[in-house]
Amino acid sequence: MARPVEPSAVKLICGMIAAEVSLFDPAVDLLTTAFGSVDIVSQIMPFDLTDYYNRQMGSPLYRKFVSFETLVSPDFLIDAKLRTNVIEAGFAADRPAGGPDRPMNLDPGYIAPSKLVLASVKDFAHRVYLGRGVFAEVTLFYRHGEWHATEWTFPDFASGRYDAFLTATRSLLQNRTDKEVTP
Repeated sequence: MARPVEPSAVKLICGMIAAEVSLFDPAVDLLTTAFGSVDIVSQIMPFDLTDYYNRQMGSPLYRKFVSFETLVSPDFLIDAKLRTNVIEAGFAADRPAGGPDRPMNLDPGYIAPSKLVLASVKDFAHRVYLGRGVFAEVTLFYRHGEWHATEWTFPDFASGRYDAFLTATRSLLQNRTDKEVTP
């Protein structure tokens, strides 16, 4: 009979989308307060392979990622999504008059050696319910030295433009000797 085991620790990441690049630094500050020190920061990239968020957020949109130093248990993704929702709500409450309804989109997830998992509060056929209103999906998987998309992978992740950040973060995880989760 198979016995349950505790999962290996993973690297928490957060993707950010905004029309105003000046919002990224305050968002990183708030994320650092919530999740600890950042060890990798991506470059700012265009978020231009879909117009899904344009109505809520404006246009053009930009994307940036951060990776957090402290390793976490995969089930921490529930708390991470709920905390980022609170941070997003703060940006919305502080938006200037006439500004977009949603000035900041925060997408937490984690990198394990074999995959990128993203959190969502929206259910769909390929998402698994974690608890407390949060779902998760394997967005990319890592095999033979490369990231691979699935049929449901978002176009920006499938494009490969984030692979350098994801691979660098994965390498940090792989090179850690302390694979235990920091309490």
